[in-house]
Amino acid sequence: MREHSLLSNAASLLICGLLAGVVVAAAAFPAVAFGGLTAKAGSDSFENLPSDLKIAPSQQISYLYANDGKTLIAQMYDENRKDVPLSQVSKNMQRAIVAAEDTRFYHHHGVDLKGVMRALVANGQSGEVQQGSSTLTMQYVRNVLKSDPNLTPEQQKEALADTPARKLKEMRYAVALEKKLTKKQILERYLNISYFGHGAYGIYAASKTYFSKLPSELTVSEAAMIAGLVQSPDQYDPTKDMKDATARRDYVLGAMAKMGYIGTDTANKDQKQKIKLHVSQAENGCSSVPDNHNDWGFFCDYVQNWWSHQKAFGANPAERVKNLKQGGYKIITSLDPKTQQTAMDQSTSVYSKNSNFALPIAAVQPGTGRVLALAVNRNYSYAKNPNGQNGYPNTVNPLITGTGDSVHDGGYQTGSTYKMFTMLAALADGKPLDTGYVAPVQFKSRYPTAAGDGACPGENGGYVYCVKNDSDTSYFSGYRNMWTGFGHSVNTYFVWLEQEVGPQKAVAMAKKLGIKFKGDPKQGFTENHGASDAWYSNHADEWGPFTLGVTSTYPLELANAYATVAADGKYCAPLPVMKIINNEGKEVSAGKPNCHQAIPADVARAATDATRCTVNQTPYYGQCSGGTAGTVAGWLGDWQFGGKTGSSQNNATETFAGITTGVAAAGTAVDPTDQRNYVGAGVSNSVDQAVTKTMQTALRGKKPVDFKKESKKIALGDDGTLTQPPPTKKKKDDPKHPGGDDHGGGHGGHGGHGGGTWPFGETPQSYSPTGRRN
Repeated sequence: MREHSLLSNAASLLICGLLAGVVVAAAAFPAVAFGGLTAKAGSDSFENLPSDLKIAPSQQISYLYANDGKTLIAQMYDENRKDVPLSQVSKNMQRAIVAAEDTRFYHHHGVDLKGVMRALVANGQSGEVQQGSSTLTMQYVRNVLKSDPNLTPEQQKEALADTPARKLKEMRYAVALEKKLTKKQILERYLNISYFGHGAYGIYAASKTYFSKLPSELTVSEAAMIAGLVQSPDQYDPTKDMKDATARRDYVLGAMAKMGYIGTDTANKDQKQKIKLHVSQAENGCSSVPDNHNDWGFFCDYVQNWWSHQKAFGANPAERVKNLKQGGYKIITSLDPKTQQTAMDQSTSVYSKNSNFALPIAAVQPGTGRVLALAVNRNYSYAKNPNGQNGYPNTVNPLITGTGDSVHDGGYQTGSTYKMFTMLAALADGKPLDTGYVAPVQFKSRYPTAAGDGACPGENGGYVYCVKNDSDTSYFSGYRNMWTGFGHSVNTYFVWLEQEVGPQKAVAMAKKLGIKFKGDPKQGFTENHGASDAWYSNHADEWGPFTLGVTSTYPLELANAYATVAADGKYCAPLPVMKIINNEGKEVSAGKPNCHQAIPADVARAATDATRCTVNQTPYYGQCSGGTAGTVAGWLGDWQFGGKTGSSQNNATETFAGITTGVAAAGTAVDPTDQRNYVGAGVSNSVDQAVTKTMQTALRGKKPVDFKKESKKIALGDDGTLTQPPPTKKKKDDPKHPGGDDHGGGHGGHGGHGGGTWPFGETPQSYSPTGRRN
């Protein structure tokens, strides 16, 4: 707090006395305005005006960093502003702004009496406003009043109006403010709140915008040019009118010389020099991520979308995004640049950015839900695509994550990865991993369906859903338990298991692990359209194909669901941040993991044990070999590793989800705009390998942590021994009733939402399968 001398107190009293009369009006306005203020001054004395200026926090840039807290991903703002202390502003700049705007700044106490008198004479003689009497303190007050976020448009207009009442109000606030703040504090605040043109708010943004340097580095000439902008930022913007900008700079240099801040020789020398700009436009938003890391745009977009759903940042999505762009947050995201780079490299190695096919990949940390990577072979860009191409190579669509709007979101069928939910439901229902069944080539379920492929005649007329394996070979058919059924992805075993436990329990299990069922929940069957995933999820009793992955899912959803299993059943909502620090330097709790125990730990451990069969690892209790993802066996070294492959109808998509205790990841090969454009079985191994290589990078340098062993009871049942397969006879499939296939079927067609509407009578389930796996 600045000490005031008797002289300053006397000056304040003199100011009050003068301002109580018509003198102020004459100084601030032409003679014709006197009448409006006289009545006002007569009824409301200067001292009775409010003096407690409410200073709302100014808008600040929010910065997004990678998980190292140093690598900048993007910045977001409505106003390009970053407050800096006066100690980080060069003396040149401090002196230049005083010389340009208020030469008596260090001698007055908020209102400059000499300036008032000078303006009184000039404006009174001319009959119009030729000179102003606003001090730096008064200008600061005006900036505070007009930038109040709580003002209505009408109130903001009033705050900017050139009226005697507004001027008097500014003066009253300025006098009071000078009693509370030091000159240095006022100057610092002024420099941080002022607008310097070209979208630059505050001295930091101005220095960066015009000269690409810090405020502490500004030369005398540069400081003079910036100081000259405040009076009329648009008129003196050197990027628009160099002549006016130079003239204004030269005026400020002259004023600095008159005040003794610089020598006359220095002023003359600088006035002869051209203004040398080094303009840099401040990047803003997710489309402004570094050019060499364009893929970070998808992660940035996900952060913004996630933020818009967090109640801690506002009452509604619009208010939350506004908070993000104005709140001055330091957001340390969970993006791991190395894992992200590998995921991107792998995605683009499978498909180029110019391919209509895509391979979106997501990686998640089990136990926290933190998202490590989001990559897809696309440019994050609003640019128009060449040759009328739809969605590639440029897009900002959330191909990896979805928007979070379940009704309108899309997604991709991920095939047999959904067998996980049936297995979990069976384990939770008391069935051990050793639950055995002689899986036939074809299984006739009890679920009613429409006539056509994927249907068998029912007992009492009509049809029921049938499923068959890829071929009549011992790889698929024969005695299976959960270890071997999951490792070989045997459709007939899992539809049988789903029927035993009830599809509604499998659906409920998927919901517990964060799977969101897309579409309008009221959209049942119509003549021209199948039912939505959301409708099915609420009518799951007869959803026989559910276990074969006929619903639509995004890679992030799938990776996080599998991460829940790897974390002993602990579900954590997907989280794209490590830490959020507000503009007061305090950590925000919304950046911390949001977790709960979704399923019993022993159930999750048992399921994890079965996933190891997919990648040819030896489980704790069971026996298995020849898993569907055998090409990546041993790729993660000493880490215990599990996973699941998935192929949708006709190999329209190919998916792999992998888990360890350190990372879970999932990727789906798909045509995002038309899932009837099949990727084919040939890409399946490439998908497995792309996801696994992403996991390799995420785990590099970390000490392996094994999966926890499940109880013997949940693995082997009450007798504690592994059941031996009984002798069986091979049954031939009925050629008259081939039924479904190894990728699902029935229920009149359910094509998901990612690839458009399937023609009536031609559903994803009514196409014959190709390829080697499920």
